Amino acid sequence: MDRIPAQKERLFWPTLWAVAIHVALLSLLFVSFSSTPELPPARPLVKATLYQLESQNMATSQTPHKIAGEAEQTRTQDYAQDQLEQKKREQEREAAAQRQAEEARQVAMRQAEQQRAAEQQRQAEQSAEQERKRQAEQKLADERQKAAEQKRVAEQKAAEQKKLELQKAEAARLKAAEEAKARAEAERKKAEELKKKAEAERKKAEEQKQKAEAERKKAEEQKKKAEAERQKAEADKKKRDAEQAAKVAADKAREAERRAQEDRTAAALAELLGDGPAQRQATAADRQGEQQAARLDDLIVQLVSQNWSRPDAARNGMQVVLDVEFLADGTISRVVIARSSGNAAFDNSALAAVRNVARVRELQNLDRATYERFYRKRSMAFRPEDLSQ
Repeated sequence: MDRIPAQKERLFWPTLWAVAIHVALLSLLFVSFSSTPELPPARPLVKATLYQLESQNMATSQTPHKIAGEAEQTRTQDYAQDQLEQKKREQEREAAAQRQAEEARQVAMRQAEQQRAAEQQRQAEQSAEQERKRQAEQKLADERQKAAEQKRVAEQKAAEQKKLELQKAEAARLKAAEEAKARAEAERKKAEELKKKAEAERKKAEEQKQKAEAERKKAEEQKKKAEAERQKAEADKKKRDAEQAAKVAADKAREAERRAQEDRTAAALAELLGDGPAQRQATAADRQGEQQAARLDDLIVQLVSQNWSRPDAARNGMQVVLDVEFLADGTISRVVIARSSGNAAFDNSALAAVRNVARVRELQNLDRATYERFYRKRSMAFRPEDLSQ
């Protein structure tokens, strides 16, 4: 649309110049026709002279009247001939003017054609230049557009990358905030749990303290009760020991009386049988060993009684028999249950009492015969109500 007015504008001035040139050529032709000089009238006179000469030559044979008529006719013919020649000259001038005008028009047309061709060439060159410029501009515009598009794409990518980075940063920030919040919540919960735990431990400690206080009080009560029971047990034991000692003393007295009676009986029998002093001496040694064994038995009963704690399960009527083996220096080497009472706690308490004695040093003062006879292996019976060998 922009190129059509430009072409019209480019054709306007050549066309105007061509019309102006034609007008100028026609004006020159008209001026040349108007300024053409008249032919000199001498030419008819010459012809007249010739005619006159001819007429004179003919005058010799024609009359004057005829000569005058011929002269008139000749003038008329000459005038007509002049008119024809003048008209012919005018026509020739017009034809020449037309030819000149046509030639000028042709020249103008050729010039206009040349100008048009030159203009067309110029326009073609201009169009080519413009097309080249347009293509260059288009190429530059395309390159600029491409560069702008690349820049836009790069900027868009950069913006998207920046947006992505911002999103990542925001996500990381949110994640860090969530993690911090979660950590804070976890720490708060942990603190609450620690607080609850501390409170529970405090309550537990308080309860334990109260329980310990209650147990202490209970222990004190139990201790007092145990002390009372111990004192009662000691009193009972002292009473039993006294009773046992009295019983042992009575038994010893009876045993001594029995042995004295046996001695008396043996002496009487020896006298009857006629035994000598040696037999009576052996019998006296045996009685002496038995007396030592009786004293040591009392000592062993006392030592075992001091190390024996009767269990709560002990009941009257229970009895456990132990076989105790002594070494020559009084060390208890072996203790076994010969006959159980049927109550393990009672049996074990008797075993512990003997083992706790460990050694009776007085046994090392015995002679070999008494040791072998009474203490290499000794049986002991334990009863809840008393303790005897």
